[in-house]
Amino acid sequence: MKSYIGENKSVKVGLLAGYGQLPSIAIKNLKAEGHFVVTIAFNEEINTDLSSASDKIYTFSVGQAGKVLKTLEKESVEAVLFAGKINKSLLYSNLKLDLFSINVLMHLKDRKDDTIMLKIVELLEERGIHVLRQVDIFKDLIVEEGVLTKKKPTKNELKDIEFGFEIAKEIGRLDIGQTVVVKDMAVMAVEAIEGTDETVKRGCLYAKKDAVVVKVAKPSQDLRFDVPTVGVDTLKNMNDNGGKVLALESGRTFVVNKEECVEFANKNNMIIVGLKRGKE
Repeated sequence: MKSYIGENKSVKVGLLAGYGQLPSIAIKNLKAEGHFVVTIAFNEEINTDLSSASDKIYTFSVGQAGKVLKTLEKESVEAVLFAGKINKSLLYSNLKLDLFSINVLMHLKDRKDDTIMLKIVELLEERGIHVLRQVDIFKDLIVEEGVLTKKKPTKNELKDIEFGFEIAKEIGRLDIGQTVVVKDMAVMAVEAIEGTDETVKRGCLYAKKDAVVVKVAKPSQDLRFDVPTVGVDTLKNMNDNGGKVLALESGRTFVVNKEECVEFANKNNMIIVGLKRGKE
């Protein structure tokens, strides 16, 4: 299956940029393919200056959905890419919403991640804006199957990985989260609105030491957004709190700066595993 931009030589792409390194990587990859990048940086989340790398950049609040859509239309953007974390917890802070955003939220059946994101996709597509698949832009970040580190998991750790994988898939199916922390075939923590970092801290606290962190894609993962992503900060967080094994679903999760992550894990006697599963 060809990607949208793979079928078009040069496309005007709107980058909806949140927290982390993915927005910078996205701009680099898109520009390398000859595309024009209009960045929409969300000021509550953005932690990197993207102004020099972007062809054009705007900064808005997460709550200004109406302005974002109007800007994309004004710029004649043909396709959009989601890159970087936008914490849903912002909805429960003092975030100011424009009337457009309030109206959209009021008419949602619930506020699950997929419900919100699919509505955003619908609003974009109504305006003739194609939503790109993250896996097509970040191909080099996809985790391969197997043990990535020098150290390999023990038999007991493999049992914890398998156990955690099934639990993570189930909470993903329910659209609660994508990460669990386990030890000795027991769940220490399940990810919800707090995000991966806080889940890891809490789970490792209960495990005391040698916790296993498992992160997977949802069974019905939409590859246009919210593809599970980890980086060296995830490993540092684990190491600081007694985590030992990071297990990821191969082919459906991203690792940012893979070499740096493997180097850090090897230096700290940690394990990174890519686990492949059959059809769900």
